[in-house]
Amino acid sequence: MFPDTLWTEDLILRPIALGDTGAIFDEYAQDPEVTRYLTWSPHASVRETEDYISGCIASETSRTFTLLGRRDRQLRGALTIRRDVPGRIGFGYVLSRRSWNQGLMTEALTEVVGWAMKQRDVWRVGATCDVDNVAAARVMEKAGLLREGLLKRWMVHPNVEDAPRDCWIFARTR
Repeated sequence: MFPDTLWTEDLILRPIALGDTGAIFDEYAQDPEVTRYLTWSPHASVRETEDYISGCIASETSRTFTLLGRRDRQLRGALTIRRDVPGRIGFGYVLSRRSWNQGLMTEALTEVVGWAMKQRDVWRVGATCDVDNVAAARVMEKAGLLREGLLKRWMVHPNVEDAPRDCWIFARTR
């Protein structure tokens, strides 16, 4: 249902593991700037990160991958692939601040979109992002997804405000 591991020129995407707890907490989970447009608040403790990873591992409809530098094996971020609805794949991603502006998430997402489009039973791959999250929108565009429209009051991003916010929807179809 999901790939085991994906390789790009600069990254290794492998399933998240409890052994990643410290690196995830240190690299991005507690960083308010990194988590600004995510659907969860910054983690206040390593235990919170551990619980998050346990939930990722237990999921039957998604697989979360850590993004490791191919040369240095350092954790850079994470990308979750979701199959909640037949025929569709969704995703979400986060990248540590030290890895911003290097093209790494575009590289990872391009690989995931390519994998998804090769699946016989997948017709659509896509996601949303907050209208103010220009970087996430640009990553999706560079990965070959098209901006399909605006979803008014679509999703709560608790680090921005408690009310649902407008989001762009991006997808690639076959």
